[in-house]
Amino acid sequence: MGSLLVPLLVKQGHQVRALSRKATALPGAEAVRFDFTQPEQLPAVLDGIDAAYLIMPADSVEVLAYLGPVIRAAAERGVKMVLQSAMGTEAEEATPYRQVELQVERSGVPFVILRPNWFSDNFHLMWSQDVHAGKLPLPAGTGKTSFIDARDIADAAAVALTTSRFDGQGLTLTGPKALGFDEAAAIASRALGKPLEYVALTEEAFIQRMRGFGFDAPYAGMLAALFAAVREQWSAPVTDTVPAMTGHPARPFERYAEDRLKS
Repeated sequence: MGSLLVPLLVKQGHQVRALSRKATALPGAEAVRFDFTQPEQLPAVLDGIDAAYLIMPADSVEVLAYLGPVIRAAAERGVKMVLQSAMGTEAEEATPYRQVELQVERSGVPFVILRPNWFSDNFHLMWSQDVHAGKLPLPAGTGKTSFIDARDIADAAAVALTTSRFDGQGLTLTGPKALGFDEAAAIASRALGKPLEYVALTEEAFIQRMRGFGFDAPYAGMLAALFAAVREQWSAPVTDTVPAMTGHPARPFERYAEDRLKS
């Protein structure tokens, strides 16, 4: 998300501080080293900031431990927060992500919570190795998902950060149509110019596969739990939030595949 959002904000003329563990340089932005495990860095990295985009690192399940100190430090300095959460989080009060959302909501500063559905971009990022091998083994069953293009999330995030139009709201971001993983694989296959087959795994087989790749049990279990929502059709609804926020239609999965996967 950072690699999409930062250039967009820079292009709009905003001063941007891009935080990462390696202080990765992005044109036009101030690159700053930051590690969530070192919250003592927060006073320096938040100095002079008026709005912050909060996103949990994908390689950890320590949501409260990582984001809690950031939320408190931002609130103390009056920094507006735009939190990237996940679709459906508001339905489970006890989950770590919902607890983080509640911290943001009760912070006393302007906020927006964005809850995107599964990223279309997983096909060329998280699942790229399987996609290029021609088989996509996931425990999604026959559930449908209204995949969202990460570019649409970035567009919505830029609006949330730089205007007050959606302050105080929690907003679910989806693509324009729900697809089964078999349908998405077929679309991706056409763009790739080679076969791609979706293989429906059991949750147990998926966890074993993830453990074989070196993921620990809690992280593998967290990933598996996300697919339970897909199997129950909780990721199938479609919202009009992207056009309402950005002024343009949400990009369909076919557009994503043509742009990102076409051989």
